[in-house]
Parts: sequence; C-alpha cells; structure tokens
Amino acid sequence: MSPRKFFHPDVADLTLHRVLFALSDPTRLTVVSELIKNGERASGDLLAESVPRSTMTHHLKILREAGVTRTRPEGMRCLIALRREDVDARFPGLLDAILAHGGAEASAP
Repeated sequence: MSPRKFFHPDVADLTLHRVLFALSDPTRLTVVSELIKNGERASGDLLAESVPRSTMTHHLKILREAGVTRTRPEGMRCLIALRREDVDARFPGLLDAILAHGGAEASAP
C-alpha cells in the first residue's frame, strides 16, 4: 500500500483570497489557533466534539489546499502542521492580524 499523497501549493502559489477564505470559518480559525498554540497535531486531536469527522476532514482540506497547513501521513494517522513561515513570507502579519481580531470567534467552533 503506497503512502497517501496530499496536494500542498508552493509558497509562490498562495493567493490572498484562498487564504482569507480558509481563515474565514470559525472552525478553521480554531484549528489554526490550536496549531499556533500546540504545534503539529494529529488530525484526530483537532476534532471538536460538536464537529463531525467528515466536516472536520472538509475543513482540513480547505486549510491544506489554501496553503495554510501541511498534512503529513504517519502510519494510520495524519499530522497537521501550520505553514506559518510560508504564509508569513507571502502575506506578512496576516495570521497575527486575523487571530488578533478573531479571538472570540476562534475559541468556539
């Protein structure tokens, strides 16, 4: 069985509208906040009790395809990491600004 492959856009291919869309949802913003606080996490550890697994999979795909996160398979699980350096290189200060203004929304999925 071959390892799963995930699409991750190059830094030069990150677009502002896709990153902003990915960060516009409270659940996705909560995931980003969690990754900032705790670093790389298994996708199962990011599940909120109120969010079905299929819905969380969808949110993680949007974050990954926008270039906000990187997904790395490890055995039977996937590890999710924030692409902080890549997003900051392309859009300096964007993550800090969004998280500063979205703090209340980011705490509740």
